[in-house]
Amino acid sequence: MKRESGADNTKAMPDVASNSMVDHIGGTLDWVGMSEIHLPARVSDTRVGERPVSTSIQAYVNLANPDAKGIHMSRLYLMLEETFGDHSVSPASIEQLLGNFLETHEGLSTRGFVQFDFEYSMRRPALKSSYAGWKSYTVSIKASLGEEGLCTEMYVEVPYSSTCPCSAALARQLIQEKFREDFQSGKVDVDEVFEWLGTEEGIRATPHSQRSIAQVRVLLDKAAESFPITALIDSIEDALKTPVQTAVKRIDEQEFALLNGQNLMFCEDAARRLKHALDPQPCYRDFWLRVNHLESLHAHNAVAIVTKEVEGGYLPIP
Repeated sequence: MKRESGADNTKAMPDVASNSMVDHIGGTLDWVGMSEIHLPARVSDTRVGERPVSTSIQAYVNLANPDAKGIHMSRLYLMLEETFGDHSVSPASIEQLLGNFLETHEGLSTRGFVQFDFEYSMRRPALKSSYAGWKSYTVSIKASLGEEGLCTEMYVEVPYSSTCPCSAALARQLIQEKFREDFQSGKVDVDEVFEWLGTEEGIRATPHSQRSIAQVRVLLDKAAESFPITALIDSIEDALKTPVQTAVKRIDEQEFALLNGQNLMFCEDAARRLKHALDPQPCYRDFWLRVNHLESLHAHNAVAIVTKEVEGGYLPIP
Protein backbone atom coordinates (compact mmCIF):
# COMPACT_ATOMS: atom_id res chain seq x y z
CA MET A 1 0.00 0.00 0.00
CA LYS A 2 1.30 3.45 -0.92
CA ARG A 3 2.31 5.79 1.89
CA GLU A 4 1.50 9.49 1.83
CA SER A 5 4.29 11.97 2.38
CA GLY A 6 4.38 13.96 5.61
CA ALA A 7 5.95 14.04 9.02
CA ASP A 8 3.39 11.64 10.48
CA ASN A 9 3.95 9.16 7.64
CA THR A 10 0.16 8.53 7.46
CA LYS A 11 -1.01 5.52 5.53
CA ALA A 12 -3.59 5.78 2.77
CA MET A 13 -6.42 3.73 4.24
CA PRO A 14 -8.87 1.71 2.15
CA ASP A 15 -12.47 3.00 2.20
CA VAL A 16 -14.49 -0.17 1.80
CA ALA A 17 -17.81 1.56 2.49
CA SER A 18 -17.45 3.89 -0.50
CA ASN A 19 -16.17 1.40 -3.02
CA SER A 20 -18.29 -1.01 -4.99
CA MET A 21 -17.39 -4.63 -4.55
CA VAL A 22 -17.74 -6.94 -7.49
CA ASP A 23 -18.68 -9.95 -5.40
CA HIS A 24 -21.12 -8.40 -2.93
CA ILE A 25 -24.91 -8.69 -3.08
CA GLY A 26 -26.32 -5.30 -4.05
CA GLY A 27 -29.51 -3.64 -2.90
CA THR A 28 -30.92 -0.70 -1.01
CA LEU A 29 -31.51 -0.71 2.77
CA ASP A 30 -34.12 1.21 4.75
CA TRP A 31 -31.83 2.22 7.60
CA VAL A 32 -28.21 1.68 8.53
CA GLY A 33 -26.53 3.22 11.55
CA MET A 34 -26.03 2.80 15.29
CA SER A 35 -28.05 2.40 18.48
CA GLU A 36 -27.26 2.88 22.17
CA ILE A 37 -24.89 5.78 21.65
CA HIS A 38 -24.55 7.30 25.11
CA LEU A 39 -24.10 11.05 25.12
CA PRO A 40 -24.68 13.75 27.75
CA ALA A 41 -26.73 16.56 26.27
CA ARG A 42 -28.95 19.53 27.04
CA VAL A 43 -32.56 19.41 25.89
CA SER A 44 -34.54 22.56 25.14
CA ASP A 45 -37.90 22.61 26.99
CA THR A 46 -40.58 25.19 26.13
CA ARG A 47 -41.33 25.92 29.80
CA VAL A 48 -38.07 25.51 31.70
CA GLY A 49 -35.38 26.19 29.10
CA GLU A 50 -32.34 23.94 28.75
CA ARG A 51 -32.06 20.89 30.99
CA PRO A 52 -29.14 18.43 31.20
CA VAL A 53 -29.98 14.82 30.37
CA SER A 54 -28.08 11.60 29.74
CA THR A 55 -29.22 10.24 26.40
CA SER A 56 -29.17 6.93 24.58
CA ILE A 57 -29.21 7.72 20.87
CA GLN A 58 -30.09 5.92 17.66
CA ALA A 59 -28.72 7.46 14.45
CA TYR A 60 -29.41 6.19 10.92
CA VAL A 61 -29.40 7.01 7.24
CA ASN A 62 -30.93 4.95 4.47
CA LEU A 63 -28.71 3.28 1.90
CA ALA A 64 -30.28 4.39 -1.37
CA ASN A 65 -27.38 3.40 -3.62
CA PRO A 66 -27.79 -0.32 -4.36
CA ASP A 67 -24.17 -0.61 -5.50
CA ALA A 68 -22.60 0.88 -2.36
CA LYS A 69 -21.16 -1.50 0.20
CA GLY A 70 -22.28 0.55 3.20
CA ILE A 71 -22.35 3.91 4.97
CA HIS A 72 -19.81 5.91 7.00
CA MET A 73 -20.94 5.18 10.56
CA SER A 74 -18.11 7.11 12.19
CA ARG A 75 -19.36 10.27 10.49
CA LEU A 76 -22.74 9.91 12.19
CA TYR A 77 -21.08 9.50 15.58
CA LEU A 78 -18.72 12.43 15.15
CA MET A 79 -21.52 14.73 14.00
CA LEU A 80 -23.54 13.86 17.10
CA GLU A 81 -20.57 14.79 19.27
CA GLU A 82 -19.93 17.98 17.33
CA THR A 83 -23.54 19.17 17.16
CA PHE A 84 -24.59 18.56 20.74
CA GLY A 85 -21.30 19.59 22.25
CA ASP A 86 -22.13 23.13 21.11
CA HIS A 87 -25.94 23.14 20.94
CA SER A 88 -28.89 21.91 22.98
CA VAL A 89 -31.22 19.29 21.54
CA SER A 90 -33.88 21.34 19.73
CA PRO A 91 -35.82 21.01 16.46
CA ALA A 92 -33.34 23.38 14.78
CA SER A 93 -30.21 21.55 15.96
CA ILE A 94 -31.73 18.19 15.01
CA GLU A 95 -32.55 19.46 11.52
CA GLN A 96 -28.96 20.69 11.21
CA LEU A 97 -27.66 17.30 12.38
CA LEU A 98 -29.78 15.31 9.93
CA GLY A 99 -28.86 17.68 7.11
CA ASN A 100 -25.20 17.00 7.87
CA PHE A 101 -25.90 13.26 7.91
CA LEU A 102 -27.19 13.52 4.33
CA GLU A 103 -24.52 15.96 3.17
CA THR A 104 -21.75 13.62 4.28
CA HIS A 105 -23.54 10.70 2.62
CA GLU A 106 -24.22 12.36 -0.71
CA GLY A 107 -24.73 9.72 -3.37
CA LEU A 108 -25.48 7.14 -0.68
CA SER A 109 -28.45 8.38 1.36
CA THR A 110 -31.62 10.44 0.96
CA ARG A 111 -33.14 10.16 4.46
CA GLY A 112 -31.81 10.58 7.97
CA PHE A 113 -33.18 9.58 11.36
CA VAL A 114 -32.23 10.21 14.99
CA GLN A 115 -33.83 9.24 18.30
CA PHE A 116 -32.95 10.40 21.81
CA ASP A 117 -34.11 8.32 24.80
CA PHE A 118 -33.65 9.69 28.31
CA GLU A 119 -35.12 10.03 31.78
CA TYR A 120 -36.44 13.52 32.49
CA SER A 121 -36.45 14.56 36.16
CA MET A 122 -38.94 17.10 37.46
CA ARG A 123 -39.32 18.56 40.95
CA ARG A 124 -42.89 17.96 42.12
CA PRO A 125 -44.58 19.45 45.23
CA ALA A 126 -46.71 17.38 47.58
CA LEU A 127 -50.49 17.82 47.40
CA LYS A 128 -50.93 19.67 50.71
CA SER A 129 -47.72 19.90 52.74
CA SER A 130 -44.49 21.75 52.03
CA TYR A 131 -42.76 18.53 50.97
CA ALA A 132 -41.42 18.07 47.45
CA GLY A 133 -39.45 15.44 45.57
CA TRP A 134 -38.06 14.41 42.19
CA LYS A 135 -40.01 12.34 39.69
CA SER A 136 -38.43 10.75 36.64
CA TYR A 137 -40.33 10.41 33.36
CA THR A 138 -39.32 8.30 30.36
CA VAL A 139 -39.01 10.57 27.31
CA SER A 140 -38.10 9.94 23.66
CA ILE A 141 -37.55 12.46 20.88
CA LYS A 142 -37.30 11.17 17.33
CA ALA A 143 -36.93 12.99 14.04
CA SER A 144 -36.52 12.15 10.37
CA LEU A 145 -35.46 14.29 7.42
CA GLY A 146 -36.13 13.58 3.76
CA GLU A 147 -37.75 15.08 0.71
CA GLU A 148 -40.86 15.91 2.76
CA GLY A 149 -38.82 17.95 5.23
CA LEU A 150 -38.36 17.52 8.97
CA CYS A 151 -40.78 15.35 10.95
CA THR A 152 -40.42 15.46 14.75
CA GLU A 153 -42.14 13.29 17.37
CA MET A 154 -42.06 13.22 21.14
CA TYR A 155 -43.03 10.37 23.49
CA VAL A 156 -43.55 10.40 27.25
CA GLU A 157 -44.59 7.90 29.92
CA VAL A 158 -46.51 9.26 32.90
CA PRO A 159 -47.39 7.13 35.97
CA TYR A 160 -50.65 7.72 37.82
CA SER A 161 -53.07 5.95 40.14
CA SER A 162 -56.39 4.48 39.01
CA THR A 163 -59.21 3.18 41.22
CA CYS A 164 -61.76 0.80 39.73
CA PRO A 165 -65.34 2.20 39.65
CA CYS A 166 -66.84 -1.30 39.77
CA SER A 167 -64.76 -2.25 42.80
CA ALA A 168 -65.74 1.02 44.50
CA ALA A 169 -69.45 0.26 43.97
CA LEU A 170 -69.05 -3.27 45.35
CA ALA A 171 -67.19 -1.92 48.40
CA ARG A 172 -69.95 0.63 49.04
CA GLN A 173 -72.55 -2.15 48.86
CA LEU A 174 -70.74 -4.16 51.53
CA ILE A 175 -70.52 -1.08 53.75
CA GLN A 176 -74.25 -0.46 53.31
CA GLU A 177 -75.03 -4.06 54.23
CA LYS A 178 -72.85 -3.85 57.33
CA PHE A 179 -74.53 -0.58 58.32
CA ARG A 180 -77.98 -2.17 58.04
CA GLU A 181 -76.78 -5.15 60.09
CA ASP A 182 -75.29 -3.03 62.87
CA PHE A 183 -78.12 -0.48 63.02
CA GLN A 184 -81.10 -2.72 62.28
CA SER A 185 -82.92 -1.48 65.36
CA GLY A 186 -83.71 1.66 63.41
CA LYS A 187 -82.38 4.00 66.07
CA VAL A 188 -79.46 5.97 64.66
CA ASP A 189 -77.33 8.32 66.73
CA VAL A 190 -75.12 10.72 64.74
CA ASP A 191 -72.14 10.40 67.06
CA GLU A 192 -72.43 6.61 67.10
CA VAL A 193 -72.53 6.47 63.29
CA PHE A 194 -69.59 8.86 63.13
CA GLU A 195 -67.55 6.53 65.34
CA TRP A 196 -68.73 3.48 63.39
CA LEU A 197 -67.56 5.00 60.10
CA GLY A 198 -64.07 5.28 61.55
CA THR A 199 -63.74 1.56 62.33
CA GLU A 200 -62.45 -1.30 60.23
CA GLU A 201 -65.65 -3.16 61.07
CA GLY A 202 -67.72 -0.37 59.56
CA ILE A 203 -65.64 0.29 56.46
CA ARG A 204 -65.20 -3.41 55.86
CA ALA A 205 -64.21 -3.15 52.18
CA THR A 206 -62.12 -0.83 50.04
CA PRO A 207 -61.93 -0.60 46.24
CA HIS A 208 -58.83 -1.88 44.51
CA SER A 209 -56.51 0.61 42.85
CA GLN A 210 -53.24 0.28 40.99
CA ARG A 211 -50.32 2.19 39.59
CA SER A 212 -51.05 2.93 35.95
CA ILE A 213 -49.03 4.28 33.04
CA ALA A 214 -50.03 6.65 30.26
CA GLN A 215 -47.91 6.33 27.11
CA VAL A 216 -48.33 9.33 24.82
CA ARG A 217 -46.75 10.01 21.42
CA VAL A 218 -47.27 13.38 19.71
CA LEU A 219 -46.35 14.71 16.28
CA LEU A 220 -45.01 18.23 16.79
CA ASP A 221 -45.82 21.32 14.79
CA LYS A 222 -43.16 22.11 12.20
CA ALA A 223 -42.72 25.61 13.66
CA ALA A 224 -41.73 24.30 17.12
CA GLU A 225 -38.54 25.90 18.45
CA SER A 226 -38.20 23.66 21.51
CA PHE A 227 -39.84 20.58 23.00
CA PRO A 228 -43.01 20.81 25.13
CA ILE A 229 -41.87 18.08 27.52
CA THR A 230 -43.03 19.71 30.75
CA ALA A 231 -46.18 21.04 29.07
CA LEU A 232 -47.21 17.60 27.81
CA ILE A 233 -46.53 15.88 31.14
CA ASP A 234 -48.49 18.59 32.97
CA SER A 235 -51.41 18.21 30.55
CA ILE A 236 -51.52 14.46 31.17
CA GLU A 237 -51.34 14.74 34.96
CA ASP A 238 -53.90 17.57 35.06
CA ALA A 239 -56.34 15.51 32.99
CA LEU A 240 -56.01 12.34 35.06
CA LYS A 241 -55.94 14.13 38.47
CA THR A 242 -54.12 11.30 40.29
CA PRO A 243 -50.37 11.55 39.54
CA VAL A 244 -48.12 9.38 41.69
CA GLN A 245 -46.42 11.27 44.50
CA THR A 246 -42.90 11.64 45.89
CA ALA A 247 -42.36 12.64 49.56
CA VAL A 248 -45.63 12.89 51.50
CA LYS A 249 -47.03 13.59 54.95
CA ARG A 250 -50.27 12.03 56.17
CA ILE A 251 -52.19 15.11 55.04
CA ASP A 252 -50.87 14.51 51.50
CA GLU A 253 -51.74 10.83 51.60
CA GLN A 254 -55.26 11.70 52.73
CA GLU A 255 -55.63 14.17 49.86
CA PHE A 256 -54.37 11.50 47.47
CA ALA A 257 -57.04 9.11 48.78
CA LEU A 258 -59.65 11.83 48.21
CA LEU A 259 -58.48 12.44 44.64
CA ASN A 260 -58.65 8.73 43.88
CA GLY A 261 -62.17 8.54 45.31
CA GLN A 262 -63.26 11.55 43.24
CA ASN A 263 -61.66 10.25 40.04
CA LEU A 264 -62.69 6.61 39.70
CA MET A 265 -61.45 5.39 36.31
CA PHE A 266 -61.64 2.43 34.03
CA CYS A 267 -58.89 2.45 31.39
CA GLU A 268 -61.54 3.68 28.92
CA ASP A 269 -62.22 6.71 31.12
CA ALA A 270 -58.53 7.57 31.38
CA ALA A 271 -58.04 7.33 27.61
CA ARG A 272 -61.04 9.59 26.95
CA ARG A 273 -59.79 12.16 29.46
CA LEU A 274 -56.43 12.33 27.72
CA LYS A 275 -57.95 12.56 24.25
CA HIS A 276 -60.19 15.39 25.43
CA ALA A 277 -57.16 17.21 26.89
CA LEU A 278 -54.89 16.85 23.84
CA ASP A 279 -57.40 17.30 21.00
CA PRO A 280 -57.66 21.11 21.18
CA GLN A 281 -53.91 21.78 21.50
CA PRO A 282 -52.63 22.98 18.08
CA CYS A 283 -48.97 22.24 18.87
CA TYR A 284 -49.78 18.53 18.55
CA ARG A 285 -50.54 17.79 14.90
CA ASP A 286 -51.35 14.19 15.79
CA PHE A 287 -51.19 11.91 18.80
CA TRP A 288 -51.31 8.26 19.78
CA LEU A 289 -51.92 7.30 23.37
CA ARG A 290 -52.15 4.09 25.34
CA VAL A 291 -53.18 3.75 28.98
CA ASN A 292 -52.13 0.69 30.96
CA HIS A 293 -53.85 -0.15 34.24
CA LEU A 294 -51.58 -2.67 35.98
CA GLU A 295 -54.42 -4.54 37.64
CA SER A 296 -54.20 -5.50 41.30
CA LEU A 297 -57.28 -7.74 40.97
CA HIS A 298 -56.04 -9.61 37.90
CA ALA A 299 -52.69 -10.92 36.74
CA HIS A 300 -53.17 -9.10 33.42
CA ASN A 301 -53.34 -5.40 32.52
CA ALA A 302 -56.30 -3.38 31.27
CA VAL A 303 -55.42 -1.30 28.19
CA ALA A 304 -57.10 1.38 26.06
CA ILE A 305 -55.66 3.03 22.93
CA VAL A 306 -56.84 6.09 21.02
CA THR A 307 -55.48 8.45 18.36
CA LYS A 308 -56.36 11.94 17.13
CA GLU A 309 -57.79 10.27 14.00
CA VAL A 310 -55.89 12.45 11.54
CA GLU A 311 -56.12 11.28 7.94
CA GLY A 312 -52.86 9.53 7.10
CA GLY A 313 -51.74 9.91 10.72
CA TYR A 314 -50.99 7.54 13.57
CA LEU A 315 -52.72 4.18 13.42
CA PRO A 316 -54.33 2.79 16.60
CA ILE A 317 -51.86 -0.09 16.68
CA PRO A 318 -51.06 -1.37 20.20
